[in-house]
Amino acid sequence: MKMERPTFKDVLEARSIIKNYLFRSPLYSYPQLNQLLDAEIYIKHENYMPTCAFKVRGGINLIYHLTREQKEKGVVTASTGNHALSIAYASNLFGVPATIVMPEKSNPTKVKAVKSLGANIIFFGRIFDESKDYAEKLAGERRARFIHPANEPYLIAGVGTYALEILEECPSLDMIIVPVGGGSGASGCCIVKEAVNPKVQVIAVQAEKAPAACLSWKAKKIVKDKMETAAEGLATQIGYELTQEILQDFLTDFILVSEEEMVQAILIYMELVRNLAEEASSSPLAAALKIKERLKGKKVALVLTGSNISMDRLKHIL
Repeated sequence: MKMERPTFKDVLEARSIIKNYLFRSPLYSYPQLNQLLDAEIYIKHENYMPTCAFKVRGGINLIYHLTREQKEKGVVTASTGNHALSIAYASNLFGVPATIVMPEKSNPTKVKAVKSLGANIIFFGRIFDESKDYAEKLAGERRARFIHPANEPYLIAGVGTYALEILEECPSLDMIIVPVGGGSGASGCCIVKEAVNPKVQVIAVQAEKAPAACLSWKAKKIVKDKMETAAEGLATQIGYELTQEILQDFLTDFILVSEEEMVQAILIYMELVRNLAEEASSSPLAAALKIKERLKGKKVALVLTGSNISMDRLKHIL
């Protein structure tokens, strides 16, 4: 069954809902980053959201739109962390029972945060895709609403609201660089820029050690590949149909970054911006450094998607 692709009108509707529950996140420029990249750089601080990650926008939009019966039966989803936090937060907000399936060795910082929001956590699988398959099976058994991490129009429209905020504040942008796991953030961004200013380039970033979304985009078909990255938010093993369809139409380019490049970007964020970033959210800065020549003299927004890094991982990086 072909999924209905979200439109710009859906993003506007999502914004009218989300604004009742979330503040706009700031868009700041930092002189030291501008000097480092020889460009006018703006950081979209999605790490300032109540879950410390951008995905909460999509979670609120989706849970808000559930039918009364779906809300009573509850929802089931799978996540390495930030999507889990999004669904747990929104479910808590609207009084909906939520079960989250997470990989067995999930980030303890994210696990604690999900538990604090009242969601039931089940640990299953070594990697995200195994958790997702189990969550889908569980939802079928319980006749609960399964929430796919990417193939969800309400999620995409919800997270697309951050791109709307960026372009309202800085309409003359040349480029937005955004990380991709499932691709909801990048595809939401593409929908918005196409409606507001089609000249804006959207550049997606993924880890070299988990390149399935990038390979799917380049091959113009769904590709499965290795998943060996420490960047939880980029740790998908396969491209997803709905987000890939949107990215095929509107994405400018896809960049792969190494683990070392993401770690370096985390340290730069700490030193120059005094903000914490997890690997996935540091990847746009890592990509910007990689394609520095292309950015020269341009106005570029980097989406700092989240700051839910574990204490152990942070100690190791430092």
